[in-house]
Amino acid sequence: QVQLVESGGGLVQAGGSLRLSCVASGSIFSINTMGWYRQAPGKQREVVATITTLSSTNYADSVKGRFTISRDNAKNTVTVYLQMNSLKSEDTAVYYCAGHRRWSDAEPYWGQGTQVTVSS
Repeated sequence: QVQLVESGGGLVQAGGSLRLSCVASGSIFSINTMGWYRQAPGKQREVVATITTLSSTNYADSVKGRFTISRDNAKNTVTVYLQMNSLKSEDTAVYYCAGHRRWSDAEPYWGQGTQVTVSS
């Protein structure tokens, strides 16, 4: 099993910045790509950014140039960050960290989510 714990959400004014963190622990050898997803009220969950074990990244078009995903691979944990700059009201959502399984197409491991609210 893998445990994911997010932190760093909060309330920020439009144009401001936040940095989200996600610490993965447990059987971290069983996950490879990690990502950040978000779900706004009344909308489906969507991918924000992903990062592979070799730190290759992908971003949703809506956040390119504003958000940066990074990861720190330690011996017993993996920490994934999402630096969010130039925040917009449409970035308001619950942000979830995900750890994709290395040997399976099953549902990724999910964190509990952290709320990001951008006031205009």
